[in-house]
Amino acid sequence: MPELSFEKSVSDTISGGSWKNIGFKKRAGVLIPLFTVHSKNSYGVGDLGDLKLVIDWAKLTANSIIQLLPMNETGSFFCPYDALSSFALEPAYICLKYFPRRHSDPERNAAPAKGGVPQDDDRGSQYVDYSVKEGKLKLLWDVYLAADLAEALDFEEFQLKNSYWLPDFALFKVLKEYHQEKPWYEWEKGFKDRQPEALREFQQENIEKITFQMWLQWILFKQFKEASVYAAANNVFIKGDLPVLVSRDSADVWSHLEFFKLDFAAGAPADMYAVLGQRWGMPTYNWEAIARDNYRYLKEKLKYAQEFYHILRIDHVVGLFRIWSIPYSDPEQNQGLNGVFDPLDEQLWDEHGRKILSVLARNTKMLLCAEDLGVIPKCCTAALLEFGIPGNDVQRWVKDWNVRHDFLGPQEYRQLAVAMLSTHDTTNWKAWWQYEAGTVDQGLFIRKCNERKIDFARVSLKLFELSLSFHGRLRWKNEINCLDKLLGELGKRKEEAGDFIELYENTFAEKEKLWKILDCAGEMEEIASADLLARVMKFVLSSRAVFCINSIRDYLSLAGLFKGDPYQYRINVPGTISPKNWSLRLPLSLEELLAHPLNKQIRKMIVDSERV
Repeated sequence: MPELSFEKSVSDTISGGSWKNIGFKKRAGVLIPLFTVHSKNSYGVGDLGDLKLVIDWAKLTANSIIQLLPMNETGSFFCPYDALSSFALEPAYICLKYFPRRHSDPERNAAPAKGGVPQDDDRGSQYVDYSVKEGKLKLLWDVYLAADLAEALDFEEFQLKNSYWLPDFALFKVLKEYHQEKPWYEWEKGFKDRQPEALREFQQENIEKITFQMWLQWILFKQFKEASVYAAANNVFIKGDLPVLVSRDSADVWSHLEFFKLDFAAGAPADMYAVLGQRWGMPTYNWEAIARDNYRYLKEKLKYAQEFYHILRIDHVVGLFRIWSIPYSDPEQNQGLNGVFDPLDEQLWDEHGRKILSVLARNTKMLLCAEDLGVIPKCCTAALLEFGIPGNDVQRWVKDWNVRHDFLGPQEYRQLAVAMLSTHDTTNWKAWWQYEAGTVDQGLFIRKCNERKIDFARVSLKLFELSLSFHGRLRWKNEINCLDKLLGELGKRKEEAGDFIELYENTFAEKEKLWKILDCAGEMEEIASADLLARVMKFVLSSRAVFCINSIRDYLSLAGLFKGDPYQYRINVPGTISPKNWSLRLPLSLEELLAHPLNKQIRKMIVDSERV
């Protein structure tokens, strides 16, 4: 897509109206999960009041896009991509400062102190303590009981406008509490099967608790809407995230069983980064049933998301074309090994994906962006281009994989793309440079050796610098500098080792290749300095990509604000369940961030890249 024709090219697509709303110029942005921030006014976790301070920081640094992770209510693991609802927002994000103290009862309604909800002055905490949610909900229950909802016409209007999902969600939440938080498929039969009489009786007996759940969502709606309006007033766009799937234990599945294939779990096939593939656990969609309902389920999701977001990221967009489906009965230790693509017939993928993508694009004024990482069929790439939907270009993977086996330069990036250094699922860039560049996955290499009856223990000593191999990654030795040496150590002919050759050509000397492209002088750094990070940051900012959105982790690493080993500072490690996932906190408050001298450096880089 030639530079001069970009505006015309996207204007003529199905997304043309959305592009007109956003504008056609290049922009910079920041990926900043709300849970990761904190301020003097928040309690233990970032909230919707803090979002206004994030907007202030974005404006100060010339970032005009704030990308959030999904804001939907999460389950016990607090994973935003495994939510209890595609609609309902996470109550932990309610800003308590929104509620004034009642003079008649100052202690009961005062902001929580230590021992109730964790205070933000606990500087030693690197991770969010999600017990804050329980404390907040207890306080909000008191506020709710004291509120006069009889005169709350806005609350009634909110319920009417959201009747598609809100009553079912509120009932689902109270039923979960009644069943000691067990998943809906383990409830009593009448509730599990949604028998009308059983549900009606339960509603009558629990109307106060059910209304409380709707009230929480009303409060979240008002606070988030206010922040969204504030962003627009400051010429900052909020980019939301639409997960491609929803939790098996969700209000969506419980209330629309016909839309889901519960005999299957979604995931991803094995690749060079996941030796067993991935099993996410969420059910796949019954698209035929969704289509028979005229895609109302999708349209309602978009209608609600549009209340808050100006741009929307479609998670795992290739899943709309075909999704890896694993029999739910398959042992979990097999991960994604025994799945198949749905639809099974590759000839159906193009029409299948385009139909769903068209529904999404035609039913929103938000600009859609797509997460198109991994192995992407050509039909998906072609459809995104035709529909004017930007994909993702992550610097460490933007390469010529087939001929040069080298990183692409800034002007070789896709123009219709969001460029970035890292994502919420990857290491930050400094950790990638130190531990992953120039390496292969150890589990994958062992599996390939076993398939060829190659002695891994022997060849690993010959091929890899084990003193520089960490976190399940194997660093190539510098002396393995040609295919003949690789094949010699493997004891295989070229035609017998195609997959080994592919691994080698695309990972050997990655650091040296990027060092050269960045035009760095002197001896290559084994551990990335702030200067090297700044250089690669400028590199992606100068790319052709219309948007460049970098993680707040990478921005703050410019000033060394994350201390110690950079590998520990991860938002999420895919395929794992850990209290460290989805809980990383920033090492300074938003007030401190707004006053930090780093802001001038960030602003200058963005201004110099002409993304303002």
